[in-house]
Formats: sequence, C-alpha cells, structure tokens
Amino acid sequence: MKPKSKPKTEKSRLKLYHQYYSYTGFYSFVWQAVKKAIPLVVIVLIAIFTINHFVDINAALVRFTQTLPIYGVLLFFFVSETLLGLVPPEIFIAWSGNMEHPWLFLTILAFLSYFGGLLTYYIGHIITKIPSVHRYMEVKMAKQLKNARKWGGFLIVVGALLPLPFSISCLAAGIIQFPFKNVVLYGSLRLLRFLIYGLVIFHVF
Repeated sequence: MKPKSKPKTEKSRLKLYHQYYSYTGFYSFVWQAVKKAIPLVVIVLIAIFTINHFVDINAALVRFTQTLPIYGVLLFFFVSETLLGLVPPEIFIAWSGNMEHPWLFLTILAFLSYFGGLLTYYIGHIITKIPSVHRYMEVKMAKQLKNARKWGGFLIVVGALLPLPFSISCLAAGIIQFPFKNVVLYGSLRLLRFLIYGLVIFHVF
C-alpha cells in the first residue's frame, strides 16, 4: 500500500500548486507579460535577421573575440552581460574552449555573467529613484508590481537557466525592488547554466 501513496501525494501536491497559481493569478500574470513582450521580441528578431542578411553577426563576433586580447574579450563579455546581455554567451563559451585552460576561462565567464546581472539589478534600482519613473511605477503599474514582487524569484530563475538575457531579469528585479539577497541566491543558478553549456560544448559526454 505504501508505494501507491507516494504518487497520490505527489499528484495532490501538484494539484495544490496548480490551484494556488490559478487563484493568485500567476498564469494570467505570465500570459500578460508574454503578450506584452511579443511585439518587442518580434521587432528585435526582425532587426537581427535584417542585419544578419548583410553581415554574418556570429562570424563577426567570432572574429571579434579572435582579434581582441584575452582581457578585452572578458571586459567586452562583462559589459554585454551587464547591458541587457544581447550577445549570445555561447560565442564566448566556444572561445573559452579554444584556450589552454578552457574550464578556467569558462568559470571566469560564468562569474562575470553572474556579477554583471547583479550590477544590472542596481541599475534597475537606481532607475526607480527618478521621480517620474517612481510615480509611474507606483501609480500606473501598482497591480503589476504587486504580482511581480510576489513571483520575482521565478523571474530570476528563468533568466538564469533559460536562453534568455539574464541581465533583463535582474534589471526587472531591481525595478520592482525584489530583495537583493534573493537575487543573489536564485541568480547563482546562472553558474549551473554555464556548467551545463560547458559540458555540452566541450563534448564531455
């Protein structure tokens, strides 16, 4: 009888989570956020494809990493990861794979990405100090802020693990004033993502 109780317990737990997220409006919040982000994502993708039609962006970035000295590549990566992280980190991970000590440079990249995100959090925090921005956030977006603060941890985890700009998640966390200690904790999953990417790109398996 005991083996049967475990699946029932897990099923009940999942059902409770589902009910909680339904009642608190989590699903609606995520859908509204995605819906608002779609136009911007489409515009960015169109711009990237248009530019890439005339210039091979990935090839240009690869040549860029080959031309710069090591400290220049690391500095460029840190700036990229701090300012919205629009340059794919996979290019830099591939660059580290060509170094004499690939895992050392991969580790450096992982921490630069992590600390870049934390710095972006403070940029978002500073933005809210602007009076006009503060009034807009507190008056026009009061409901959205309440929900975002409630599920800010999920926002950081998604940005840390999935192929999405980590700094954008941290910027949003700073704007909504999500607790910094939680950003430090959840954001540390960014290091795990670099480890996984390294195992794949370096053909460990």
